[in-house]
Amino acid sequence: MGCCHYPPVIEGCDSAFTVDTSRITFGRGCLSEVGDRARALGMKRVVLFSDARVARLAHFDKVLQSLRAAGLDVAVYTDVHVEPTDQSFLDAARFASEVKPDGYVSLGGGSVIDTCKAANLYATHPADLLAYVNAPVGEGRPVPGPLKPHIACPTTSGTGSEVTGITIFDLLSMEAKTGIASPALRPTEALIDPDCTATLPGEVVAASGLDVLSHALESYTARPYVRRPAPARPSLRPMSQGANPWSDLGCREALRLMGLYLERGVKDANDAEAREQLMWAATLAGIAFGNAGVHAPHGMAYAVAGRVRDFRPSGYPDDEPLVPHGMAVIVNAPAVFRYTASASPERHLEAAGHLGADVRDATPADAGEVLAGRLVHVMRAVGMPNGLGGVGYTGADVAALTEGAFPQQRLLQNAPREMTRPVLSELFHQALRYW
Repeated sequence: MGCCHYPPVIEGCDSAFTVDTSRITFGRGCLSEVGDRARALGMKRVVLFSDARVARLAHFDKVLQSLRAAGLDVAVYTDVHVEPTDQSFLDAARFASEVKPDGYVSLGGGSVIDTCKAANLYATHPADLLAYVNAPVGEGRPVPGPLKPHIACPTTSGTGSEVTGITIFDLLSMEAKTGIASPALRPTEALIDPDCTATLPGEVVAASGLDVLSHALESYTARPYVRRPAPARPSLRPMSQGANPWSDLGCREALRLMGLYLERGVKDANDAEAREQLMWAATLAGIAFGNAGVHAPHGMAYAVAGRVRDFRPSGYPDDEPLVPHGMAVIVNAPAVFRYTASASPERHLEAAGHLGADVRDATPADAGEVLAGRLVHVMRAVGMPNGLGGVGYTGADVAALTEGAFPQQRLLQNAPREMTRPVLSELFHQALRYW
């Protein structure tokens, strides 16, 4: 769909959209470029962020040696928490404040990249943690100025954090995830090397890949940008602008690639083509949702991940309960898209077709069931749990999950249909079990 297929602008709504992204280098072996690129950005003293698992891999040594070969002074931080918390963000920011770097490099999944963004923010513009956190959870204070240069090097084909201005964490006191969204947080450059995915367990590829799928699907079905209230000033236009012609391009291709390669990439670590294509899909979907925004499945996921009790997924560290982000998102998705389909049935059907569903005889009235059915098929094919019940929740948890999700208004208001508390409760009930 191009601009001409969007609804006409109505009074009080925006008539334009803005495109932002990081500078991107994509290709096998490009991690070796990090030292030269850091030096070109004027870095001399760098903090390299990673986590304990990635720090044991060859990718970490390649990045560290490239930085040192470029003559840079490198301080290393590998205490990143998988699924970061407010406390782990503060610990990382404290380290960065002590080192006083003039640039940052992150090597890892979304947890590492997000932690680096937060450390850069709070070390550069110190404030109470909740000052910059999205309202109504935090103050939603604008970032007061630019941050230090940041080169993000993703090692998973999932979050897209390397090209977005969003950072997510668990607010422990609320038992839910929340985040900070600002163009200032977007990494300066992204080095995306598909070789990094060769060592990933299939379970991690599945969860991170379904996050990609959800990014693309939610952005494609989000409220159109011409139905978002116009900002008071153009500079205040949010990143979550709603579906727009630019984001549509990335969403369609990311969905097509997910339909073709996700199952292959999960089941065969030696399928280099599949894993490279999943990495490219993650980049495309990251650029798309960084300029359109996601909606209800992600908003609901923040409560699902934040209130986990004893679920420990295969392929991840088992030292504490965890619902991986992509898994927390996808368990909500079939229920949500059954509900939202009536707002834009043609988009829901088109998305189902890109994912491999047969939509030749489908009518607009079928859109919700066709897309939900395809999502359930994909979930089962890559070994996802059977809805919320599969990660340990019951009907008795729905009220608490609803209260955890409802404050995520930045996301919920981007949905194509209204997400009230009663609606969220019903969606959580429907998401308890799918087969």
